[in-house]
Amino acid sequence: MTFNIHYALVFLFFTIIVAGCKDKTSENNSDAEVIIKKNRNPNIVIIYTDDLGYGDLSAYGATEIATPAIDGLADEGILFTNAYATAATCTPSRYSLLTGDYAWRKKGTGVAKGDESLLIDTEKTTLPVVLKTAGYKTGVVGKWHLGLGDENGPDWNGKISPGPLEIGFDYAYIIPATGDRVPCVFVQNHHVVNLNPDDPISVSYKQKIGDWPTGKENPELLTMKPSHGHDQTIINGISRIGYMKGGKEALWDDETIPMELVDKSKKFIESSKDHPFFLFLSTHDIHVPRVANSMFQGKSSMGPRGDVILQLDWTVNEIVKSLKEQNLLDNTIIIFSSDNGPVVDDGYQDQARELLGDHEPTGGLRGGKYSSYDGGTKIPLIIRWPDGKGQGTISTALVSQVDFLSSFAALAGVHKKYDDVIDSQNTLDVFLGDNAVGRTSLVQESFRGPLSYIEGEWKYIEPFNGPELVPWGPIIETGFQLEPQLFHLKTDPNEQENLASKFPEKIVDLKEKLFNLKVIDFAKKE
Repeated sequence: MTFNIHYALVFLFFTIIVAGCKDKTSENNSDAEVIIKKNRNPNIVIIYTDDLGYGDLSAYGATEIATPAIDGLADEGILFTNAYATAATCTPSRYSLLTGDYAWRKKGTGVAKGDESLLIDTEKTTLPVVLKTAGYKTGVVGKWHLGLGDENGPDWNGKISPGPLEIGFDYAYIIPATGDRVPCVFVQNHHVVNLNPDDPISVSYKQKIGDWPTGKENPELLTMKPSHGHDQTIINGISRIGYMKGGKEALWDDETIPMELVDKSKKFIESSKDHPFFLFLSTHDIHVPRVANSMFQGKSSMGPRGDVILQLDWTVNEIVKSLKEQNLLDNTIIIFSSDNGPVVDDGYQDQARELLGDHEPTGGLRGGKYSSYDGGTKIPLIIRWPDGKGQGTISTALVSQVDFLSSFAALAGVHKKYDDVIDSQNTLDVFLGDNAVGRTSLVQESFRGPLSYIEGEWKYIEPFNGPELVPWGPIIETGFQLEPQLFHLKTDPNEQENLASKFPEKIVDLKEKLFNLKVIDFAKKE
């Protein structure tokens, strides 16, 4: 089969699926199934970054830093300007992306501890489970932060299960939680990588264990000092959240984490090239601690935070290059996005705030990571289609990451109805650029749980009794107010004027709709 014929078939496949979503009983579905049988489904690669803001990329208007590889995806794909993660923090956003449900529907899905039990029920429908039913090989590489192990948490010295493999992934090479939390080790499938059984790992988030130095007791040993918190066990000259001892041979090298994740991603791609595959590459960049490899140190004008943005761009380039080398780029969908909005000072003295200059990580949006305002959840989203669909276009459609599950299920020809998937909608036509409107509404979650509801051009933030600023250090407005807030996003995208008193009927309307979403009963879902 020539590449030109292959492109035509892929395009036809997309067209039929979009039409079929409107009428699942139509003959279009049968045609789609024939195409799926005769032609390999396109591979899917999601590059999911950490704490990257709407304004952190040159493709989104940043002028103080250049991200040519990411910009290249936008030039060859569709750039979305009205896309949202489901939450302003990482754990709930990741939960929603993989399960198709808002994380606030399940108790305990806030920012996970480093030794949290697995948060996703092993019986629950997930994106990798759905794609496996369509013949995809599935892999996750990078940051996990969704818990590991049973109700007792992970057994770091034995088989770590349940985990990614139990919720649909065939392969996993993960950072268990975050780079600033112990244990600072990689887990491959069910076991810690390079663990010496004679040097077992112990972890505690309650009290100090062992005699390893801490940032609080031994600040003279630090190469990067904390600005708030992050003063417990020191690993590689950086104090972390939590205490650990043991596992010295298994400890990662912070400067080479991106190279390790890229290497494992490339090997997964190469080993999977004879099958359709789904790779979820969840980068550590640009989360704290921001430790750039020597290739990137000092290469930006913004210190470590700017340097790791350049490092992230390198990661994207390496993945694209690998797909080209394996002759897979022309049959691979690449999705690039972030788990929540940006934060400048998030626990370490890395001069991120001092060296910002004219750079605006949120792109001018109010708030940031943790916040109810759009700076917390409005994120970059770029989708590059293998057939050039929508090449170089900009979409203003309202989209949410919670829709990845249903949309890519439709793409893969999986039309089964999953009763435990509540919130994910099939918005494949939006992701393809054929629908310029998108969702009618979506819900955002900030830290500590209060929700916001966006419908069309309006945004409602429910009242919440909490601090006006993030209390542990970052200078970020939480959006917490005792009175309801209402913003007209089309005329006031930076959420400066609260219109609640001028439009009380709109407050009542949106409040009721949000309430109705909250009380959806799984068993009654049609």
